[in-house]
Amino acid sequence: MLAATAALSCRRFWERNRAVSCFFPHSFSCRAMEVPVGLSAGKDDSTLPAAAALPSESRPTPAKPVQITVLNAQDLKTMKSDVSVTLVRVEYNGAILGDSSKTDVLPNGTANYNFTTSFECSPDGPNSLDDIVQKPVLLTVIEALQREKRQKEKTVPLGQAVVDLLPLLQGQRSFKVSAPLYAVPTSPLESLQPEAKGGLEVTVCTEEPLLSATQLSDGNLLSVTLEAAYSVPETFAPTGPLQNYMACLQVPAPGEKEFPLLFKNGILKLAGEKEPLPRPKKWPLANIMAPGALSIPNSFIVGGPYEDEDGELNKREDREFRIQAESMKRIVWDTERRCYLDPAAVVTLQKRIAECRYWPVEVCRMSVASPSKGKTSKADKGDEDKQIFFHGVAYVNMVPLLCPGVKQVRGAFRVFTYEDSEVFEKTGSQHSVFRDLRSQLSLTKEGPWTPGIGTPLSRAVPSKTQKEDREKITKDKDSNRRMSNAPKIQLSDATVEAENVPYLSLDGQQYVEAGTFLVMEIKLDKALVPKRLREELTGRVKQMIPPRPPLPPRTAGAKKAVEDYHNHVTSIAVALLSEYHELFGKQPPDRGAIDHQTLEEQKRQLNFELNSSGKYFAFKEQLKYAVVKIVREKYLKTTAFETQEQFQAFLSELYVYLVDQMHVALNQLLSEEAAPPAPLSRTTGEQLWLFAHEAEVNKDYKLASLYHQQRVAQDQCNIQSWLDYGAFCLLLEETTKAQECFQQALSLDPHHIQSLLLCGVVAVVLQHYEEAEIFFEDACCLEPSSVVAWTLSGLFYELQNNNIQAEMAFREAKKLLQAQLTKERSVPEAAEGEGGKKHIAAACVRSPSPGPEECLPEPCSKLGSLWQTLCLHLMVLGGFIPERVPDGSADKLTEVAEPALACTAPEEEATAPEAAPKAPSPVSGLSQPPCTIFMKAVEFLMKVNAIQFVHMALAHELLSLRGGPSCAYYLALAQTYLLKEDFSKCEECLCEAVRIDYMNPNVWAQKGHLCYLKRDFGEAKECYERTISFVEDAADMHFVYLRLGSIYLEEKEYGRAKQIYLLACKNSASCLTWLGVGIACYRLEEMVEAEDALSEANALNNTNAEVWGYLALVCLRGGRQLEAEQCYKYTVKLGLRDDALLREIRAAQQRLGFGNPAL
Repeated sequence: MLAATAALSCRRFWERNRAVSCFFPHSFSCRAMEVPVGLSAGKDDSTLPAAAALPSESRPTPAKPVQITVLNAQDLKTMKSDVSVTLVRVEYNGAILGDSSKTDVLPNGTANYNFTTSFECSPDGPNSLDDIVQKPVLLTVIEALQREKRQKEKTVPLGQAVVDLLPLLQGQRSFKVSAPLYAVPTSPLESLQPEAKGGLEVTVCTEEPLLSATQLSDGNLLSVTLEAAYSVPETFAPTGPLQNYMACLQVPAPGEKEFPLLFKNGILKLAGEKEPLPRPKKWPLANIMAPGALSIPNSFIVGGPYEDEDGELNKREDREFRIQAESMKRIVWDTERRCYLDPAAVVTLQKRIAECRYWPVEVCRMSVASPSKGKTSKADKGDEDKQIFFHGVAYVNMVPLLCPGVKQVRGAFRVFTYEDSEVFEKTGSQHSVFRDLRSQLSLTKEGPWTPGIGTPLSRAVPSKTQKEDREKITKDKDSNRRMSNAPKIQLSDATVEAENVPYLSLDGQQYVEAGTFLVMEIKLDKALVPKRLREELTGRVKQMIPPRPPLPPRTAGAKKAVEDYHNHVTSIAVALLSEYHELFGKQPPDRGAIDHQTLEEQKRQLNFELNSSGKYFAFKEQLKYAVVKIVREKYLKTTAFETQEQFQAFLSELYVYLVDQMHVALNQLLSEEAAPPAPLSRTTGEQLWLFAHEAEVNKDYKLASLYHQQRVAQDQCNIQSWLDYGAFCLLLEETTKAQECFQQALSLDPHHIQSLLLCGVVAVVLQHYEEAEIFFEDACCLEPSSVVAWTLSGLFYELQNNNIQAEMAFREAKKLLQAQLTKERSVPEAAEGEGGKKHIAAACVRSPSPGPEECLPEPCSKLGSLWQTLCLHLMVLGGFIPERVPDGSADKLTEVAEPALACTAPEEEATAPEAAPKAPSPVSGLSQPPCTIFMKAVEFLMKVNAIQFVHMALAHELLSLRGGPSCAYYLALAQTYLLKEDFSKCEECLCEAVRIDYMNPNVWAQKGHLCYLKRDFGEAKECYERTISFVEDAADMHFVYLRLGSIYLEEKEYGRAKQIYLLACKNSASCLTWLGVGIACYRLEEMVEAEDALSEANALNNTNAEVWGYLALVCLRGGRQLEAEQCYKYTVKLGLRDDALLREIRAAQQRLGFGNPAL
């Protein structure tokens, strides 16, 4: 019965509204945005689109009813204690859907309405999908006052609530909410608490989904939140004529049209406390009487660290300025606007972002005029045309939305003067929204609202003045349409000249001077580019690299258990015999047998000693584990015995068996002497890596490969061993072999970040780009805080000409590095620099800026041509020249690239001489970690010999620096040249590095290596001595010691050579370090020390022919003929290459007459 009544009332309601709509056609029109007061509701769709959701198909879509049921209200007594009778009014999109019947309020403050109404949603009708997404249902609880005699019944609004219909566009067909009820002020001067004092229980349902399956899966929801404008010009003041602070953003739509999202009625707040966080977002509506109902349910502005933002002013030096600006004069909107994007609009959005990465957000201030009657005079029209003041624009970089998984862009964006040419250059936008709508943005001052007078609860009949204004706007619209369709030849010269004059807002310059910036957020319900899930990436990696097979099961049978028991018995017997010898000494065999009484006394003393010292208990515990294994493996006894008799019988049997096996073990021990066990290897994995690294530096690649293989064989489950072996293969350019090593490491641990990155690097070298993308993406997914992973991903995407994802990866890496550096800085350092940085940061921000292209990775125009040429030269070295490089440009690289190594760009020196000082810095940068993401990547890539990626990273490092290349840059570049044995370019780089930081020991060590390889031992000696004189050690001190010691040996400074080699042995001992000590001691006639050192070297590497040669000399000097011959035999067998040493050995053999079996 209730349902039938509701259906009948609903039908009558719609029939009544259809009749009304015939007289008021605009009362149910759909508008794409809330325009300021005075904007025509009948604006032509070509200028102001009616819906953000533009359908991709033109055929009509049937309307779908949306049913709203208000069940009841709670806690009405808390809003007004004496309320007795109420009704609820339902409004949507400015139209009243109906009023419920009057209902008594129960004593507990509850009122049961059970009121149902509905409206129709249609893309072509008054309530489109865009209205559903951005306009809520407005519920007003009205108190019906008791009427007196001969008076009409009075109603007073008591409270309001809103219901967000967004779930209907997220796939839901029905939902139930408890909408908070906010009190309506009785007068405009009354201030109410924003907390809700009651609630309405509401259900919303549709017979069929509003969106089809295609629209739901391929469509999207876009929301734009404009929070506030900070650091506004000083001329903005709350006194004087009323002003309306506005902002507008145009969203692309299918075709050439764009529809604007307008934010109006910004509130100018004076200096004071910061805006609270979190704070609710507000509806862009003007017909809500309860201030609390303006808040969007469950939607808040939460803020966050400045470093995590996507916009500008997110650097560490901007932090102080941001904090100060947020507590100074500001304009606050806190408004969210939404729009639905159908699949065609989503495609258009992606295309526009790819074409124009920056979207303009215009801001302006407009005067609010007092309402006037009658037609507008010409003077008024002239004033109206000048209403747009302080016209500025902020450029929002939308490129992050094209990165996989990214759904929002939030940050601070600087406001610049609106200039047509600049806006068109950066955004491709040819028209200003405010200038296009200027004739319709005539703002009027709204009078104060009084309950019962001009109530906005319903749409009133338009007044005569409003009708005249509407007719005037319609005529202007038709006139404009006719003018736009007319041929251009009909335009006067003055008109053409006016259109060609570039527009420049002079008062907008104050935004730049004040450092004004907008804080806003652009958010999508679904990412434009889906991101692969972590599980999917892991599965793809497992498909490419199957996991290692499980280790074979450990065999533990009965035979093994008995053998273990024998070994334990033997070890205990040996220990008992040692205890006996310690107590009574060893008895000589010729002394004869010991009498029985003496044996018994010795046995008693031995038992006492074992029990009192605890060794007996230790022996018993040691033997117990072997006995347990025999019980389990041989007798298969794993459960308790059922009876005591069975237990005793088993113990008797076990005892007999154990005694028999004990005798077997003792007989084997006494009958034959066991062979000594093979000595354990004295070399550890770290030593093997050091030996391999020594062989690599000395270019003995065969020996280095042997050490790497020994290290892998020593522990095949060691991931680092496989990675080091793969890096060695990359050095030899054996890419396929390196790939096998890295994949073997990854199979041991699929979540190992270094293995994933190196697999990606090798895949790029082998041109397996799809596999490389999976590896890099998986690494970033598993370790989102890895700076190196994001940087290498960016280099890879740039190689693929995917500039959008490359920029996103670089930005994420810079953000992570900035957070790491901030965290590592100590508190005293931060406090020390705080006072001097406040003024600098504010001055830097407030100074005129060229725009947001500072953050782009292509600032080639700001660098000298030499820098660009060097960058391309590095790309040539890495083998990554893009296909789009013009013909002949590669040939021109060598003509200009050479001087770039030894000089700074002249343009940079002229503009910023303080950034590139001529005098070297007195403080070394060695203790500081790499301060850029690219040098972080270079540091990782140099360790694994990925030289091609090193050149790409160095090219980016060169372009990202503003004060000239750093010392670390030149040092890394010199290392790459040294590997290619290009000594001249290496020397040029090292000269620049020394000029920048002459106190860096790494630079001097590298220069010493260069001179050593050039066989300029005098210069190398000076560089090495300077290196070891620094307080801080260089990164490769081991090779500094080795080569400096060899120079001392050549110059016969044996005492200094001995000291240097001993330092090397103390830091990282190897065969070569001990060999150097042995040679120095031999030349100093210290034969005992020489033999000890050479023996240590021989123990670390018994295949070094030079060690055997000097051992032969030592044995010859000591007169040990047999050992001298043996050492000489191994010297010849291993192929000694030092002819001078071989002649010295043979001369000693001839002189002494022994040592050579051929003599």
